[in-house]
Amino acid sequence: MRNIKLTVAYDGTDFSGWQIQPGQPTIQGTLCDVLEKITLQRTLVQGAGRTDAGVHAMGQVANFTTTSELSAAEFQRAFNALLPPSIRIFAADEVSPDFHSRWNAVAKTYRYRIFRGRVVPPFLCRCVQQDYGTLNFDAMAEATKKFEGEHDFTTFSASTGSEEDDRERPTRRVIYRSEMIRISHDDVPGAPEEWVYRVRGKSFLRYMVRKIAGALVDVGRGKMRPDDIPHLLELRDRAKSGTTMPPPGLCLVKVEYPDPEMPPAT
Repeated sequence: MRNIKLTVAYDGTDFSGWQIQPGQPTIQGTLCDVLEKITLQRTLVQGAGRTDAGVHAMGQVANFTTTSELSAAEFQRAFNALLPPSIRIFAADEVSPDFHSRWNAVAKTYRYRIFRGRVVPPFLCRCVQQDYGTLNFDAMAEATKKFEGEHDFTTFSASTGSEEDDRERPTRRVIYRSEMIRISHDDVPGAPEEWVYRVRGKSFLRYMVRKIAGALVDVGRGKMRPDDIPHLLELRDRAKSGTTMPPPGLCLVKVEYPDPEMPPAT
């Protein structure tokens, strides 16, 4: 049995998220359907993260096992020939049998894009959230640092829909880096800016990045101060998180795995 790793990019606008759902178009379901056409066998494609409806990815990682004799490069070409243009396989590699895209991941990076112009160019409209109102960038940038480190992120998460699952689910997460970045669009009329929230962590709870981004926007609007963030974390109360930003601005940028060339930590 061979194990094939895929690096997947997708525009999530027209999909109901990553995870297979009966009667709904999903990224995982589409990959499984195409893989069945390639191998004539129904195989589950495992993903590193379950992105929600409307959320995008540049560096989602997936893997599947197969008895097919096709090379990894042939799998990549076959997938891209059969997938819709909104899903692309950037890379395919044969990996060790014990590799799992989700359980072996050591870090993920997400970004949330806020377009600051009054007119969103059509080539950006599906992947940014527009907000041209008055926002304090410096206050938002200061607030991002309050999320770094290990915290209980209950306040900045959504319920799983099951009280029992919510009780059993660990809610402590480690954020390695949290920052706001300004990007100029000199090729867009009026040269508006884009403000990008970028966060790298070990793992994330449901809606966590969108809720953090919403809190940052609330700080930018003056509805709260950067120093309010630690208090919100301590409350562990989902009702206190404030704004949950819409999905179009969110993208899974990268998934990281242990470097096989590096010696184990001692």
